[in-house]
Amino acid sequence: MSVVAVVGLGAMGSRVARRLLEGGHALVVWNRTAEKAAPLVEAGAAAAATPAGAAAQAEAVLTMVADPAALRDVTEGEEGVAAGVREGATVIEMSTVGPDAVRRLASVLEERAGLVDAPVLGSRSEAEAGTLTIFVGGPAELVERWTPLLSVLGSPLHVGPLGSGAAAKLVANTTLVGTIGVLGEALALAEGLGLPREKAFEVLAATPLGAQAERRRESVESDEYPPRFALYLARKDAELVVAAAREEGVDVRLTEAARSWLAEAEDAGLGDRDYSAVLARILGSS
Repeated sequence: MSVVAVVGLGAMGSRVARRLLEGGHALVVWNRTAEKAAPLVEAGAAAAATPAGAAAQAEAVLTMVADPAALRDVTEGEEGVAAGVREGATVIEMSTVGPDAVRRLASVLEERAGLVDAPVLGSRSEAEAGTLTIFVGGPAELVERWTPLLSVLGSPLHVGPLGSGAAAKLVANTTLVGTIGVLGEALALAEGLGLPREKAFEVLAATPLGAQAERRRESVESDEYPPRFALYLARKDAELVVAAAREEGVDVRLTEAARSWLAEAEDAGLGDRDYSAVLARILGSS
């Protein structure tokens, strides 16, 4: 089994780390807030004092952080992953940060270590169960080498050269933020036209949104949105999508509208709730 470092122990990183530990891998962990590492250390992981210290002990270094700024913080500088990573080791970047951040990380690592980008589709329960979909970008030989490790976490899908995984994740998340926005507007229109909510859900059941409407119905009716994928992260992802699209000259006006709803919802204090809490903002209950 490989010695693996996980840098970033938030909601997803901590679950990824535990899956790897339970899979028999020797695990080294680091987190900005050190107490988040304590449960993993109790389970057999070793804690490092810095990202560089974690990377120095590992054959593969997984980064799972919130955004491009956080990725820069943990990979660059004297205490960053790039300063400590072993010659010939591989950095597996699993955050949702977009292709530009992956390219920057590659330039920081230079030839010292290999790099693949492997962001995931799925949330906390999928991370716990090892059923994530993992979009992998990078050289075929590196992807092949680390597919068994990634398979502990879910189903890896090699989508192309370095940066392709980050691109694929933006494509996937475009559908998430767009679908939830359209669902909210459909329910709001039903309300505005005087259609009872119960009937609105019956109507939506016969549409392409049927499964999503059924999945979100309990939250809409109870106004409770327990976090699986935090709204502030969904907003960040929508910002990444729009920025990448503008850079490539792609018109994503629907995603821009969805982003505006997420921004309003976060500004209204819903950022730590599930991203589906944007429905509460659209429906006027928050």
